[in-house]
Amino acid sequence: MKSNVTLRLDTGSTLLGSSSLKDYPPTVQAFRSYTDNYTDKSLIYGEKLKRIAITGNGTIDGRGRTFKGPYKVRPYMIRIIQCQNVTVKDVTIQNSPMWVQHYLACDDVLIDGIIVRSRVNANNDGINIDCCHRVLISNCNITSGDDAIVLKSTAARPCRNVTVSNCVLSSLCNGLKMGTESNGGFQNIVMTGCAIYDTRLAGIALEIVDGGTMDRVVISNISMDGIGAPIFLRLGNRARPFKKDMEKPKMGAMRNITISNIEATGANPTGCAISGLPGYPIENVTISNARLSFAGGGTKKDAARPIPENPTAYPEYSMFGRLSAYGFYCRHVKGLKLSNIQLQLAKPDLRHALVAGDVQNLSIDDLDTPFSKDAAALIRLNEVKAALIRGCRPPAGTDTFLKLQGAKSEGIVLTANDFIRAAKVADIAPNVPTTALSQLANHPVEKP
Repeated sequence: MKSNVTLRLDTGSTLLGSSSLKDYPPTVQAFRSYTDNYTDKSLIYGEKLKRIAITGNGTIDGRGRTFKGPYKVRPYMIRIIQCQNVTVKDVTIQNSPMWVQHYLACDDVLIDGIIVRSRVNANNDGINIDCCHRVLISNCNITSGDDAIVLKSTAARPCRNVTVSNCVLSSLCNGLKMGTESNGGFQNIVMTGCAIYDTRLAGIALEIVDGGTMDRVVISNISMDGIGAPIFLRLGNRARPFKKDMEKPKMGAMRNITISNIEATGANPTGCAISGLPGYPIENVTISNARLSFAGGGTKKDAARPIPENPTAYPEYSMFGRLSAYGFYCRHVKGLKLSNIQLQLAKPDLRHALVAGDVQNLSIDDLDTPFSKDAAALIRLNEVKAALIRGCRPPAGTDTFLKLQGAKSEGIVLTANDFIRAAKVADIAPNVPTTALSQLANHPVEKP
């Protein structure tokens, strides 16, 4: 590509990529990032350009099935680096050998109304936004072999001021994702109004594992059908440098995340994880107005299973195995609000609906759960400080509403709940301080 040039593909036209690797000259870009390790070849390439566009109702076909082998022998379809005022609109992009699109360290990017159909090779991410500022993605229809829309920061420059709206997504991996590469972090990100279907991993996956800070993320109005897990948040410590001979990045941070108006059905039995690390909590997370349906089938053995920390592992919703909660498993979090959450099951599940461990400032408001005979307590809290649980109405047949554990648990308040259908309000472990739990309503709590 060259500055001030639009590549226009008329209706019915196809730009067909060569099936011979020798037709893809290697390029070494000035902006260095971890993607140096992936590939140095592209079908369409631009670097340090201004006012470029790819438009029209035609098709770009990469013939991705013809390329076999590791990263370096599979070209990108579109790679745009350190460019300003980039527009990609209305085109269909299909059959990529590698990532379908990679926008690296660009400013002012508009991707609107495109169709992506690419499940012919490995690493077929639909759209990769990497270290970019001021990006608008809207009205896209993506079916991808890897993550559908993914934000990355494979260098020290953050992804900042990005919106994703009104997209239809299906993926053999994740639907909407940030990470795994997080060196520069993510700031001021909005994702809204998307339909996600037939997606093998998480519908929403937010991950900080290579340093960097994720701050101010708003995700809303998302409908999902047939996903692995609806929501996955992970603050880990893979600590992978983005350049050779660099020191490992310091521990990252994840904070100020709002997720609301979520409808999800067809999730598998694993559950949703919100998991930081000891001493490094995820901070200020609000999830509200969510109706999530899971496959069920968990056992009481699953409910009691210790969940490993796996601090350096590759982040994925299934990285901990089947969780001890079929709904939300929350660990190492500071400032967590769950409001108007309705959980559903395709078949009975004997695990907890919600587990919180090492959580401070927890608010659970109007948690609606199904009944499963002989199930574990609906909620389990372990080493939780300052929790307010209100507006809950456990279903008829519930044995125990709350299981409270941990010598450091304190400030647990139950108020304005309806426990008339529960046999027992709370099961309190012997090491829990006598003042840790109070109830400001009927059914006083008595410690055995």
